Amino acid sequence: MLKGLGGLGDMAGMMKKAQEMQAKMAEMQETLGTITVEGESGAGLVRATATAKGELTALDIDPSIFQPDEKEMVEDLILAAVKDAQAKAQDRSQSEMQRMAEGMGLPPGMKLPF
Repeated sequence: MLKGLGGLGDMAGMMKKAQEMQAKMAEMQETLGTITVEGESGAGLVRATATAKGELTALDIDPSIFQPDEKEMVEDLILAAVKDAQAKAQDRSQSEMQRMAEGMGLPPGMKLPF
């Protein structure tokens, strides 16, 4: 294909691959917005739900922890649940990106986006 154009044929192929990769990345970002993960703390007394993109979407707090003298503990539990959800979101996002990279034939361990 395009033999008379030297390296331009390779360049066209590379551009096509780059466009395909860009489309797949956009699709993956959309998918990550629909995947949810749940973090928790205090043996489930506080639960935080986030998308795989890391966006916090819900917070569920067991009413039994609302004691005025335990305000700092409740704040710590909330923070721990949110951090747990964010860590799980990051893990899930990396897992999905790795799966996409493998599907595109990229070398193992190559991180996306570059």
